[in-house]
Amino acid sequence: MVKKQAFSAPRPWTEMATALVDVAMGRKPADLVVRNGRWVNVHSGEVIPGTDLAIVGGRFAYCGPNASHAIGTGTKVVDAGGRYLVPGLCDAHMHVESGMVTVTEFARAVIPHGTTSMFIDPHEIANVLGLNGVRLMHDEAVAMPINVHVQMPSCVPSAPGLENAGASLGPQDVAEAMTWPNIIGLGEVMNFPGVAANDPVMVGGIAETVKAGKTVGGHYASPDLGLPFHGYVAGGPEDDHEGTRAEDAIARVRQGMKAMLRLGSAWYDVATQIKAVTEQGLDPRNFILCTDDSHSGTLVHDGHMDRVVRHAIAQGLKPITAIQMATINTAQHFRLERELGSITPGRLADFLIVSDLVEMTIDEVYGRGVRLAKAGKLEIDIPAYDYPKSAKNTVKLGKKLKAKDFDIAAPEGANEVRVRVIGVIENQAPTRALEADLAVEDGLVAMDRRNDVCQIALVERHRGTGGVVNGFVSGFGYMQDCAMASTVAHDSHHMIVVGTNKEDMAKAANRLGEVGGGVVLFSKGKELALVEMPIAGLMSDERAEVVAEKAEKLTEAMRKMGCSLNNAYMQHSLLALVVIPELRISDAGIIDVTKFEKVDLFI
Repeated sequence: MVKKQAFSAPRPWTEMATALVDVAMGRKPADLVVRNGRWVNVHSGEVIPGTDLAIVGGRFAYCGPNASHAIGTGTKVVDAGGRYLVPGLCDAHMHVESGMVTVTEFARAVIPHGTTSMFIDPHEIANVLGLNGVRLMHDEAVAMPINVHVQMPSCVPSAPGLENAGASLGPQDVAEAMTWPNIIGLGEVMNFPGVAANDPVMVGGIAETVKAGKTVGGHYASPDLGLPFHGYVAGGPEDDHEGTRAEDAIARVRQGMKAMLRLGSAWYDVATQIKAVTEQGLDPRNFILCTDDSHSGTLVHDGHMDRVVRHAIAQGLKPITAIQMATINTAQHFRLERELGSITPGRLADFLIVSDLVEMTIDEVYGRGVRLAKAGKLEIDIPAYDYPKSAKNTVKLGKKLKAKDFDIAAPEGANEVRVRVIGVIENQAPTRALEADLAVEDGLVAMDRRNDVCQIALVERHRGTGGVVNGFVSGFGYMQDCAMASTVAHDSHHMIVVGTNKEDMAKAANRLGEVGGGVVLFSKGKELALVEMPIAGLMSDERAEVVAEKAEKLTEAMRKMGCSLNNAYMQHSLLALVVIPELRISDAGIIDVTKFEKVDLFI
């Protein structure tokens, strides 16, 4: 039965210490005692059978062989029946907006999968609504029944001079956010050339975070491990999730960073990098698991951090090691070891009852000593968070788009042109800088569907300028007349339209203007699928299950158009991410991210 209740922040350990001691000593009864479990101890690296846990006030008071002394008349007793007692899982780096849902709905989706702590970077909403958007998600996070800590976005826009976002944040904004109660640190510092060049905005934001005694998140997306990498590390970032090779993880750990290995909906970067531990023997304490970006369909159907832990185990890690990378390693990195990440006295009573450790079969999920989910079903109801009108109606196109807005005029007199093409790489965030020879028809450059070259356009949507930047992309495999448009376009979040038919491109773009944002697919003038995201054009206000169903309809429609990419929507959403090599599109034009400069479409 779903229990309706309001949630409040847990009482600090300092206020609970005497009660914890009294329960541990048997002077007072516990609220909850869990008996006969197999304690997965992430501090010692052991699995200890015959363990009892005593909990009071949402925190562990006693963890040992016999908690009978803590059982009183009002104590609830749960028999673990020899099953594993695992700390609640932590996602060290993620963006709620990538799930297409609010913080509340994201929490509802992941709690049954054992996630009890999330470290979120709301730089998506920050690029649309600025500091006010960050505050909205911060305040929503505080109201959750699990621990949702917020990192202050560091790069808004992510690459000044190469894109124009809906807002701009600087060191003074970082300094203000560091005073908010739920800010845990600085979000991924994506402007790695800026850090290496001592850009004052980057230097200032990092300095404010360090002064506040909080963690600086990293994002070094270049394969160059030479001087630019060393300069970046010297600038202060403490972790990085952008590695894709074993040598990336090794380099980061050797420089004192934490290597964050991600398994998102479309980013599969654990298998290659975990070899640094399984084959090279590096210390696993410096490796952390995360998701970065998880699609709503992945959350509902495949899981969250339980999915990542299972995957890491399948790559050869011992189960206890994989669990450490998703619990205590994360807590220590964010200076929260005394609050979460382990089943030990004083910590928040966030734990899982697991019947199969290798498969991470989660039978029950507890947060702060309250059972939140059982057998994959949420047992609580989290009240919806009401976003204000100012967070909606953010899609401003400035005009009704027409097919001719997507025309690409060829150089005068040309019958054929060579163009730059953004090449999608399946299951990875980077792209390839490709080239293609395209025909010219009536003075306009033609797409080449047979060779998988279709058109991409970025439509300005923050200031209503009516601006459209056109280019070409390869990798989606569309074989029919179609177009997909999305207002989720990391990181500046203009609108990206990819299509093989200009009429459909115009219809798709205009449709998102009508509904206030989201993602839509058209074919031959007909709408095939739509996921409305009215909150900043990034998030739905519907239940996660509803959004996942709409997203699955979108995925199926893309398949019918010829797209076989794994989670192609996620790939679509990154085509404007001008901080990850090699080639991207922005409202400023076509961007060569290896050089951090604008380049011509024509070669």
